[in-house]
Amino acid sequence: MAKTTQTPDSAEATERGEGRKIRVLVAKPGLDGHDRGAKVIARALRDAGMEVIYTGIRQTPQMIVEGAIQEDVDAILMSILSGAHMAIFPKVMELLRASGVDDVLVMAGGILPDEDIPAIKAMGIRGNFGPGTPMSTIIEYVRANVRPERLSQDLPPLAASGTPIEPVEDAAANAPSQRQAE
Repeated sequence: MAKTTQTPDSAEATERGEGRKIRVLVAKPGLDGHDRGAKVIARALRDAGMEVIYTGIRQTPQMIVEGAIQEDVDAILMSILSGAHMAIFPKVMELLRASGVDDVLVMAGGILPDEDIPAIKAMGIRGNFGPGTPMSTIIEYVRANVRPERLSQDLPPLAASGTPIEPVEDAAANAPSQRQAE
């Protein structure tokens, strides 16, 4: 489902007194298939020393919230260009509240009309970044607004890519097929 990227050394995060790296979920909700901006942001956050989980395109609100919970992220950044933000963002926020997730920074980026920003902020989405926002602005916003108490909690390590998955015993898979039995 999600691609996780991290830098090899967490010494920087420890030196800054954070206890651990900031973990950010970058998501592309809805039918929007243009993900270059989200990938650029994901890489900039990673290069700034954060752990980044990129969900890929066409994510439902449920997928975003489940990913955020499963990865125990400190922040969610949704990137949307399709204009469906006023339908998708409220659902994401509703699902986060229903799941008891109230300490995660939620941000949005992409094409967000100025007249929608007050409503987006009222939903609880605190960072809103449009085209041309410098990466340094987004990085500093994340660092300044992730709740410090989250960073004092240890997280389990992210799974290493390429780790073999143990096969699951399945009686149906091990049983001879109708054709094999004949």
